Amino acid sequence: MPHETQKIAGNVFDKYQSRNPLVKMLMRGFDDALSDLVARVAPRDIHDVGCGEGIWVTRWRQQGIAARGSDESREIIEVARSNARDAGIAGEIFRQRGIHDLDPAVDGADLVTCCEVLEHVVHPEQALEKLRAVVRGHLILSVPREPIWRALNLARGAYIADLGNTPGHVNHWSSREFVDLVSRYFDVLAVKQPLPWTMLLCKLRESMGSGPGSSLK
Repeated sequence: MPHETQKIAGNVFDKYQSRNPLVKMLMRGFDDALSDLVARVAPRDIHDVGCGEGIWVTRWRQQGIAARGSDESREIIEVARSNARDAGIAGEIFRQRGIHDLDPAVDGADLVTCCEVLEHVVHPEQALEKLRAVVRGHLILSVPREPIWRALNLARGAYIADLGNTPGHVNHWSSREFVDLVSRYFDVLAVKQPLPWTMLLCKLRESMGSGPGSSLK
């Protein structure tokens, strides 16, 4: 989990520093799933696309991985840089850049992570094409798992007028739907379902076209 002094700017709901026991349990599930997939890959370097406040990039740096991040929000990138400095991490490891502006020459990495981003993207197919250009080996994606995500929001009395939809979410995938979409661009090696997310470990496919998805596990 993030250090207690880390600054959070981009989240509609601050799930990382919530004191709610249920939220903390859900975040532990997300953390464990992501950490497990990263360990499977054992990457030389990581580029976190949509890095937010840099929580994971900072953690990976502390683990000795050459991690860096990008986000389209200048405000959030400044917060990420501040968090890294507070953690004693030097160097220019964060860049303001949206997913559609990724540059393979600069943004390519052995492992690319893109968590909690695609649900916000109007044209996710174009975003996946951009990710293909910067993935040198593996990709980890995560999105809210629907309709469970919205049901949990309604259960806590949030976003009632929008039927539980978090502001800014324009895509709503079940795990199967998300696997089917991503399988058109990558080979899906593993699927995790830490409640209430879908998380995929993928590998770059040499040729495009429809391909088999992975069984949910």
